[in-house]
Amino acid sequence: MRISALLLLTLSMTTMLAQRARDLGVPFDGTPGPLDAITDVHGVEVGHTTLISGDGALKVGEGPIRTGVTVLFPRGKSNADPVYAGWFSQNGNGEMTGTTWIEESGFLEGPLAITNTHSVGVVRDAIIAWSLKHPMFHQDWSLPVVAETWDGWLNDINGFHVKPEHVFQALDGAQSGAVPEGGVGGGTGMVCYGFKGGIGTASRVLAKEDGSYTVGVLVQCNCGRRPQLMIAGVPVGKEITEDVPYSMYKDDAAGAHQGDQGSIIIIVATDAPLIPTQLKRLARRATMGLARTGSVSGNGSGDIFLAFSTANAHANDDPGPNTVRTVANMRISPLFSATVEATEEAIVNAMVGAKTMTGIDGHTVPGLPHEQLQQVLKKYGR
Repeated sequence: MRISALLLLTLSMTTMLAQRARDLGVPFDGTPGPLDAITDVHGVEVGHTTLISGDGALKVGEGPIRTGVTVLFPRGKSNADPVYAGWFSQNGNGEMTGTTWIEESGFLEGPLAITNTHSVGVVRDAIIAWSLKHPMFHQDWSLPVVAETWDGWLNDINGFHVKPEHVFQALDGAQSGAVPEGGVGGGTGMVCYGFKGGIGTASRVLAKEDGSYTVGVLVQCNCGRRPQLMIAGVPVGKEITEDVPYSMYKDDAAGAHQGDQGSIIIIVATDAPLIPTQLKRLARRATMGLARTGSVSGNGSGDIFLAFSTANAHANDDPGPNTVRTVANMRISPLFSATVEATEEAIVNAMVGAKTMTGIDGHTVPGLPHEQLQQVLKKYGR
């Protein structure tokens, strides 16, 4: 496990980059930023630690291990200035810690992280420990934001393999630039619409007349059943029906009754000057981008979204009063559109970037087949 994590961290970001949806000709609405990633929002840094070790039968506490952690700094590791934030729970069968303080204060303080369901506690504690050695505290206590999705089909989730040192590695290694996607970091063991899922990202840049603002999205997708999957308006999940990994992803009575049993975490970043109430509105629009890919947010799915703005630096400086700027509500709709578009593309990028993976007890989840996807899109004139 240690070797797997260290190997990942020593690889350059460039060598780890997977093929993306636009490389395959998938059509999307809107204008992406230079990286088509959440890091197009100036200051945002992302880090991953990926843990892959072992094969064969599940031995709880030993493996196989297919998990990890992804972290994000809104203003980078060297800038502890809080950012305005808002969050939204589309379906609450999941966890995102720290949200009660965001709701109360309107600020996100320090880095956030995404991991597997049973590692939320250790990741939260590790962020606090790391922050004690870095200038991140704004009170005498810390309430980090840590979100999760379940990777127990591929990973020994009850083995608790994410350790504090893995969180420290992700935090220390976070950087701007291109973001690795697919089965990396917290998304290592995730399944999306019956294909291999994981981490995905995308961005949009608004027209000059709309402010030239940037919106970036990062997702950890682990949701949906195969027949639900839509890509660019095409029913891809109903066209590619082979190798559905297990019953809840199939279009049968059992799968339809169970509905979604995964989750998706969506993080929205923007440099537009928005206040917390507006950012909550932005977070809600991620739901519409998710719906474009076919999800209905079933009972078992934890669909939790957070949006933040890197504008209005020093808005929380003491003693104040502090001056802030904000986009007028009459001018906010282009930011809504950008959020919807970037969310849709980020989810598809996660699947396109992920490769077939085999985990515990020989469970295998296929990667989205690129050539078949292109053929299906062509069949529907896309």
